[in-house]
Amino acid sequence: MKFSIQKDYLVQAVQDVMKAVSSRTTIPILTGIKIVATDEGVTLTGSDSDISIESFIPVEEAGDEIVEIERKGSIVLQARYFSEIVKKLPQDIVEIDIQNQLQVVIRSGKAEFNLNGLDAEEYPQLPQVAEENVFSLPADLLKNLIRQTVFAVSTSETRPILTGVNWKIENSELHCIATDSHRLASRKALIAASSSIPEANVVIPGKSLNELSKILDDTTDSVEIVMTEQQILFKMKNILFFSRLLDGNYPDTSRLIPSESKTDILLNSKELLHAIDRASLLAREGRNNVVKFSTIEQGIVEISSDSPEIGKVTEEIQSELIEGEELKISFSAKYMMDALKAIDGPDVRISFTGAMRPFFIQPVDDEKTLQLILPVRTY
Repeated sequence: MKFSIQKDYLVQAVQDVMKAVSSRTTIPILTGIKIVATDEGVTLTGSDSDISIESFIPVEEAGDEIVEIERKGSIVLQARYFSEIVKKLPQDIVEIDIQNQLQVVIRSGKAEFNLNGLDAEEYPQLPQVAEENVFSLPADLLKNLIRQTVFAVSTSETRPILTGVNWKIENSELHCIATDSHRLASRKALIAASSSIPEANVVIPGKSLNELSKILDDTTDSVEIVMTEQQILFKMKNILFFSRLLDGNYPDTSRLIPSESKTDILLNSKELLHAIDRASLLAREGRNNVVKFSTIEQGIVEISSDSPEIGKVTEEIQSELIEGEELKISFSAKYMMDALKAIDGPDVRISFTGAMRPFFIQPVDDEKTLQLILPVRTY
């Protein structure tokens, strides 16, 4: 194998596939990046068994030559060293040449590296995904769906199913739900009815979605999504992103969402976020980081926290609307801030169903996004 390639394209492809490479894998060859050169171009692959990413660099794009292939072939190179070398090469053109079976020479300008490679035949095959259940979403919408839900997955392995995001498709609508049993994030999106989309119910690991989000562009380019029973595949322009799905049934979360409320409050989301951020500075250290929230007369909300050893903070915010009963409630500052950051729009409606019942937050005039939080008992 021997080819020359534009450095920028190689660096980008290496960065993309590195997101799937883990140093903690039990299969030694998976600590490497597989490189395959064909007449069409160069394909790089990274995998940790759960996530696999394939990036293709075509010989030419828009009339510009990107890769010049002299000899076809394949090799696996240690990802950690290869990625660092590629980033630091001095010139815009990189030459990669296999000599003496698995000895690889990487040249750029006057720099020359010799690396020991591994046999690409030993690299595990990528999953075979039958393209039956296929739909597509714009990249920027997909990125938003991930951003607005994935933060709420559980980080504890006691219930592995909760470390993923539940994706359900019904009536051409995608519903994404994540919960760690203390909070819940939900977002719905319509799927363009280009074909009859079958109903589906899968759970995608939160880790996979976080890595996918880093690759997605903020464009309206279409991303094709292929679902099978055990794998999901995201197809972008020159990238294939495979992820295994989590086994098991996701809990029915629909009954958690209250159908009526006792108190409704309308607030500016940025103002509320900053006030909770300030209150949390003195909130008790430890896991809960609790902030208190209460309604006072004439549309004023008080946010406070106190720590006997440190001190106390109180701040008042003017509400645009307070309807219903008076309220005193406490909650995790971190959960509330996460929820507010995930909501787009200047104003939020917070609906409370009682001091110890879950409350939910929605952007005003948008029912597709919902954040739900369980309060903490302090009053």
